[in-house]
This record gives sequence, structure tokens and C-alpha cells, in this order.
Amino acid sequence: MEHLPERLRVRYTKTGRIRYTSQRDNARAWERALRRARLPIAYSEGFNPRPLLAFSLALPTGCESGAEYTDLRFAIPGEASVGPVVSPEATPADASAVGALLDSLLPEGLEVQAAAAIGDDRTSLQEQVTSCSWSVEVTGMTETELVERVEHLLHADSVPIERERKGRRVTDDLRPSIQSLSVEGGGSSPGVLRLGAELATKPRGVRPAELLRGISPTLRLVRACRRAQWIDHDGIRLEPLTTDGQLLGAAAPMAAESGR
Repeated sequence: MEHLPERLRVRYTKTGRIRYTSQRDNARAWERALRRARLPIAYSEGFNPRPLLAFSLALPTGCESGAEYTDLRFAIPGEASVGPVVSPEATPADASAVGALLDSLLPEGLEVQAAAAIGDDRTSLQEQVTSCSWSVEVTGMTETELVERVEHLLHADSVPIERERKGRRVTDDLRPSIQSLSVEGGGSSPGVLRLGAELATKPRGVRPAELLRGISPTLRLVRACRRAQWIDHDGIRLEPLTTDGQLLGAAAPMAAESGR
């Protein structure tokens, strides 16, 4: 594995029926693919060692995404790993080869777009992501009515909604988290309209279903797709990894590792 970096970031999509699986199911799919790939992934210590891979912001169950991320860490001498590869000839030579191998082993709906080496900074990617871009398809209003409701929301001082947090019902203000919102026209089928939104992840993330409750309780969610996740690098909005495998700005940091 001398040609592989110690840390690798993979960008992939989650579309189709697999969108109904949970984040835990997504992690299991990745673990199975890594075992089948026979890559020497580093493992956590302790009674129940787990592969050291980490994911970007959890995708709400039922939503699709064109920009998901998983960070991998390969074992270095002296660390536990998944075991030796089948043969030296079968060892992927670089990041793109690892991405292609994993793409062939992941279930339908999880498709690798790019892979690239990342730096040794262990700052959580989940903490670094400042906002997400969404495409949200809805029914329940005419386009004129929806445009009016969106304008009303954007001019509102606050947009309170009820959420459940740790078993309690609380009221949160969505307005600070809605960075942009617009009606983009017709959706994928007759009677469906499409919204474009950029939603901040702090102080709390906003799910598409919560956004619709803030616009109007008459709206019904048809489809939601996360278009992008954004980080702030020296005041510039960047993607953690582009579709052509480019890490923009400084070397992107490693996400918080699972299994610790």
C-alpha cells in the first residue's frame, strides 16, 4: 500500500431506493464494501474494533444526495487493519483506483464520483460544513401561492416551528438558518413545484420537511435532494471535494472517526 495516502476522502451520490435506508445502514454498506475490497483500513482499539471511517452530515432518511462524503484511514505499520490485500498486484495504485474499486462493490444507488488524499487535520468535517444546498419538490400550492409564501418567509423576522428534541417538544426559529430560498419552477411531474434552498447547519440544521412546515402546513414533500455541502475556508465557500477530485483551498481535514 505504499502508493496509497494514509487518509482518503470519497465523494459519492445516494439516489434511488437506497435513500430509504438510515445513516447506520449506510455505514454498514461501506464496511461491507471495504471488507470485500480487502483494503487495509485502520481499526479502532477496544473490545469491539470498528473501521476508522467517518461520514459527513447525516442525510435525512428518504432524501437523495449528489454530494455525500466518507473519509477513510488506512493502517500504518503497527496498527490493526482489515488484513492484507489479496495480492500486491491487486492493490489499488492511487486514490482514483480506490474510488473505482469501491464503486464496483457498493450497493446500487451509492455511486462514487471522486476520491482524493486529505491532510492529517482531524477537525470534524461535520463541524466544518456550514450550509447545504437543496432541491425540494412539493405539492399543495399553485406556483403563485408558493412564490407569495416564500416571499413572506424571507421577509419575516422569525419563523417558529415545533420540533422534538431529546423527547421534548421545543420551539425553534428557522429564519436564521434559511440563507436562500426560491421557487425554481416545475418539478419532475405535473403539479409538482421545485424549490431551491441553502440551509445553514448552525446553530441547528434544518431538514427539508421542517422547511416546508415553516413555509406552509399545506405543502407536501415529494422529493428532496441535497445538491452540495459547503465549508468556509478563509471566507470562501468551498465543497469538501469536487466531482473531479479536487480538494479546494488547503488540504481538507479528516472527519470525526467512528468507533472511537
